[in-house]
Amino acid sequence: MKTTKSTFWLKTLLPIAIIGVSAGLFAGVNAAAHKEPEKNEVDTRPLVAVEPVHADTYPVSIKAYGTLEPIESTSLAASVSGEVTSWNPEFIEGGLLRRGEILFAIDPAPYEAAVKLAEANLMSAQSNLIEQTALAEIAEDEARRHPEKKYTDLFLRKPQVMSAEASVKSAEAALRIAQRDLSLCNVKAPFDALVVAKNVGQGQYVATGNPVATLYNVESARVLVPVPGFEVGFLPERLQGAGVQVSMPVTGASRAATIRHDLGVIDESTRMAHLMIELKDPYAMNKDMVALKYGAYVEVSFAGRTLEQVYRLPQSAVRQQQVWVVNASSELESRKVDIVREEPGYYYIGEGLAEGDRLVMTLPEYPQEGMPVKVEGEVDSEDEAGGAGSSGADVALADDNSGTEG
Repeated sequence: MKTTKSTFWLKTLLPIAIIGVSAGLFAGVNAAAHKEPEKNEVDTRPLVAVEPVHADTYPVSIKAYGTLEPIESTSLAASVSGEVTSWNPEFIEGGLLRRGEILFAIDPAPYEAAVKLAEANLMSAQSNLIEQTALAEIAEDEARRHPEKKYTDLFLRKPQVMSAEASVKSAEAALRIAQRDLSLCNVKAPFDALVVAKNVGQGQYVATGNPVATLYNVESARVLVPVPGFEVGFLPERLQGAGVQVSMPVTGASRAATIRHDLGVIDESTRMAHLMIELKDPYAMNKDMVALKYGAYVEVSFAGRTLEQVYRLPQSAVRQQQVWVVNASSELESRKVDIVREEPGYYYIGEGLAEGDRLVMTLPEYPQEGMPVKVEGEVDSEDEAGGAGSSGADVALADDNSGTEG
């Protein structure tokens, strides 16, 4: 009977027990295989670079362009006529001559003769005056000795003396004219000059008043620069005498100049004002400087008014009068700004920003209002919290392991 019961347990219950244990082991292994690994949270906020903004005072820089040209040009003509006997080697097209330097000479012989003749006429007139003065003195003496008689001015030779005096004055004037004509035989430069054109040569006969050369004054040059209407409000309060810099964009040569005056009118077609810039000694005849030639296209730059309490931002940070800042919650925030002035590479902002605002310099691809961002180079509260949580978990895990080992 016992044998039968043992056989029953072996044949019936043992297989069931084996199957149950196997099922439990299989379930445990399957659960362990499908257990999801612990995930680490990834910070998906875009990284941005920011710069704090500060209001400051900035002088406005104004630039304009124009052509360098002479303040004065002269069509030179001889004041006397005659044959050209000599001329200055520098009296050629492109030559530079100093004020008072002789350009060419006219044959002086006729004018020297005229001076001699005028001197002779003056001596004759003076001799006649002496003679008439002496005769008048004799007549006066006669009148004093016979006071009972009545004497006329003709007897006293007053008209003769006056006529002699007039002859002397006329002769003196004729002599001065003859001397002047003689001096004009040497035709001189009226100013420091650039010879632009010359149409006279040695042996040629020149007539009085006929143009013989065209000269440009190189003692001073001018640049008429247009100023757009939107720049007029930024011009310095005192224009006359304000310093400017005149430079050639191609060569980079630069010279100091001054604003001479405002032309005082607005061009009807362009609606622009014009300033006259004066540059002394453009051809550097008196100083060792860079020469600027007439006809050159030049850039004129000078300081305008001073902007008070404005923000100077790079143009790349401003789009359609809007900028982005990172607020205290590390979120993107758009600001509408008032652009006071634009200069190459920069905008000057009057309103729309506050002192210390963090201006976004590198925007995400699709910025949105309120978008959370991470600021480059800064550790925010979320990073600190994450770091602290990881450290706590590590400590707890260490405690569990040490308890297990115990």
